[in-house]
Amino acid sequence: MPELASKDLFKKSILSSVVVGALSSTPVYAQEGSGENELQDDKDVEVIMVQGTRRTTKLQDAPVSMTAFTELDIERSGIDRPADFIGLTPNVTLIETQNAGMAFITIRGISQNRDTQPSVAVIVDGVQQTDAGQFQQELFDIQQIEVLKGPQGGLYGRNAIGGAIVINTKDPTEYTQGKVRLGVDNGPGYRVQAGLSGPMGENWAYRISGSYYDTDGYIENTYLGENSDPLKDISFRGKALWYASENFEVDFRGYYSALETQPFNYRITFDVNEVLSPRTNNPGINDRDLYGGSIKMTYTDEEGGTWTSITAYDRSKELIAGDAYDFLPVEESFLYNLLLGFGLPEDAVYDQSQISNFGSKNWSQEIRYTSPDSERFKYIYGVYFVDTEQLQQNGARADFGLGFASPLDWISTDPSNPQLNFLSDLRNNFAWAVFANMSYEMSDDWVLDASLRYDRDERENVTQTPQAFIPNVPGFPVGTEGEVREKTFSEWQPKVTLTYKPVDAFTMYGGYSVGFRSGGFNQTGSDAVAGAAGIFGIKEFYEAETASTWELGGKFTLADNNIRGGFAVYSTTSENTPFFVFLQENSTQNIGTIDEAELNGFEFDITATPLPGLRVVAGFGYVDSEITEYGDPQAIGNQTPAVSKTTINLGAEYRQDLSDGLTSLIYRIDYQRLGETNFDIYETTTREPVSLVDARLTYDTENWSLSLWAKNLLDKQYNAEWSPGGFVYRARPRVFGLTYNYKFEM
Repeated sequence: MPELASKDLFKKSILSSVVVGALSSTPVYAQEGSGENELQDDKDVEVIMVQGTRRTTKLQDAPVSMTAFTELDIERSGIDRPADFIGLTPNVTLIETQNAGMAFITIRGISQNRDTQPSVAVIVDGVQQTDAGQFQQELFDIQQIEVLKGPQGGLYGRNAIGGAIVINTKDPTEYTQGKVRLGVDNGPGYRVQAGLSGPMGENWAYRISGSYYDTDGYIENTYLGENSDPLKDISFRGKALWYASENFEVDFRGYYSALETQPFNYRITFDVNEVLSPRTNNPGINDRDLYGGSIKMTYTDEEGGTWTSITAYDRSKELIAGDAYDFLPVEESFLYNLLLGFGLPEDAVYDQSQISNFGSKNWSQEIRYTSPDSERFKYIYGVYFVDTEQLQQNGARADFGLGFASPLDWISTDPSNPQLNFLSDLRNNFAWAVFANMSYEMSDDWVLDASLRYDRDERENVTQTPQAFIPNVPGFPVGTEGEVREKTFSEWQPKVTLTYKPVDAFTMYGGYSVGFRSGGFNQTGSDAVAGAAGIFGIKEFYEAETASTWELGGKFTLADNNIRGGFAVYSTTSENTPFFVFLQENSTQNIGTIDEAELNGFEFDITATPLPGLRVVAGFGYVDSEITEYGDPQAIGNQTPAVSKTTINLGAEYRQDLSDGLTSLIYRIDYQRLGETNFDIYETTTREPVSLVDARLTYDTENWSLSLWAKNLLDKQYNAEWSPGGFVYRARPRVFGLTYNYKFEM
C-alpha cells in the first residue's frame, strides 16, 4: 500500500477532524477504526470540540447557544435527513411540505417561507449554501453537525439571521477504511450507503461515498390506491486532499444528487388539526438534481497564521408538476362543480393542474486570514463574493384527465394540457461582503469577542413572461415582457460577546448581535393580482429583514463532569419579518412583510450520566412572538407565523455490555413535543401540541452492528403544515425498519 510522504503532516491535518469528532451530547466512544467499544474515562466526556465559531473551541467554552452531533450521535440516533437532528434540538423546528426542495426552518421564532432566503446559514464543508432548496438532502458519511442559535451575521453574513448549521462530512484517512450501511423499512423502503477512504499515492488521500434510497412511500393516496410519497434518491460525494508541503494543502470536493418523488399532496381545510389523506387524481412529477464542487486552499505562514481560499460552484434544478386547487379528483373538485352550474356537461372532464420550474447556479469565493490560536489577541478578516442566477417559473394548465403534456415545456401548446396562466422570472444576484472578528483574552477569566461584517446584495429581476400572460388588472400598473427590476439590500452586522469563566466548570456569556436576510422580488404582476383580491401587504418586492438580539447564557458541568448543560435567555426585535401568501389566481407564491415583531424566550439543555452506560438528556425551548407593527391593525398583537411556542426534548440511552466484552446492546428512546403552532398572521388556525417518540435497539460488535428502529413509534397523525388558503400537508406516520452497519480497516 502506498504511504504518504509525510505521515506526520497527514496526522496533523486529520487531528482536528478526529478531535472534533469527540463533540457530542452523548458519551464519547472510541473513534471509528480504533477497535474499541468501551466508554472512555469520564474526564474525556468533557473534551467536546466545535468549529462553528470559526475556531476550534471546547463546546463548554464557546460563547454561543449550540447543539452538536457527532458521528456516533448520528449513528446511534438514526439521523438520515435534516428533520432528524432538528427534532433533537430545542427551540428549532422544521416544516416539510409540498416538494423535495421545500423545507422551512424556524429557530427562536425566526421562520422561513417559500421563495424567501433561508432563516439560517447552512455551511457544508466550509461552503455556504446559497439556495434554500439544497438543504433537504440525505445525510450520509457525516462527521459532525453543529446548530448555532441566535444571529450569526458577524461570522457568516446574510441569512445567518436565526443562526447557523455547520455540517462537516468525513475527511480522508491515513489508512484504508470503509463502511457499508444497509437498511430496509416498512415503505417498503431500501437504503444502501457506502464509503471508502485512504491514501492515494504520494502526498494524496481520498474519500468517496454514496447513498441510494428507494421507497414506495408511507402516506396513502386514497383515490389512486397507492402511496402519495414514493421517493428515489441517489447521491455521490468525492474528496481528494493534496498535501503539497508542510505549509500548503489543497482540498478538492465534488457532489451529485438526483431525486424523484411526487408533489402537491395537499388537502384543503381551515382546521389544521383535521388530518386528511391525499386524494389527487394525478400523482405528479417532482425531479430535482443537485451538483457542484469546491477547491479549498490552505497556507500556514511562519508565524502560524492561516490563509484560506474557498472557491465553489453549485447547481440545482427542480421540476414540479401536479394537481392544483383543490387537489381532489375531477368529479369532486371545486372547479368542476362550479362549472357544472354554468352549463358544463356532466360527462366532461375539466380541472386544473400546475407546474413549477426552479433552477439556480452560482459561483462563490471566500478568502480569509486566521491568526494563530496561541495568542491572547486573535483575529480573522476576509472577503466573500457570490454570483447567482436563478430561474422561477409557475403556471396553471387545464386538466382533462389526460396527464401532463410531454415534454414539459415552459408554455404548453398541447391541446390535452393547454396553458391557462404563466409567469417566468430570471433573477441575477451579485453579493459581496467584508468581515473581521477578534477575540481578546483580557484576563484568565474574561474574554471579549467582537465581529463586524458588511453584506451588500445587488438583485436584478428580468421578466420573461410573454406579454399575453402578464396580469392586467384595472387600476394597477401592467408589467412588460423583458422588464428589468433592480434592488440593492445591504446591512452592517455586528456581534459583541463578553465571556466570564471564573472556574473550569462554569462559563457565562452575554452580548448583542444583528442578523440580516436579504429581500427579493415577487413574481411580475403579483402585486396587482393581490391588490385586486384585497390581500394586504404584497408588493413587487419585499424588504430585507434584520434581527437585533440581546442574549445572556451560561454553560456548566457538575458531579465530576457527569452532568453538563447550558441555558440562554434572549430578546430579539425583527424588522420586515416575511410571511407567505399564495395567489390562486395566477398560481404564485408571494411574500409580504411584517413591519416589526418582538421575539422573547429562553432555552436550556442538560445531559447526565448517572450510571455507567446510561445517559439521559433533556432540553426545553420557549419563544413568545408578537407582531408589534403592521399596516393592518387586526394582526397587531398576534403571533408570527410558523412558530411553535415551546419545544421539549427528552431522551435516554443505555449501553449494556455483554459477557464477551466486545459486544453490547444499546437501548435508545427520544421524545419530542412541539407546542401550539400558529401558521398565519391572523391566527385563523393553531395546531395543537404534537408529541413524537422515536426508539432504537442496537446490537453492537467490534466492527458491525444491527439496529431495529422506529420513527414516530406511536403513529401520531398530524399535519406538518397549514398554509394560508387552507392547504394542509400531512406528516409522515410511523416508519420502522432494520439497519445493518459494517466497517473495516486495512
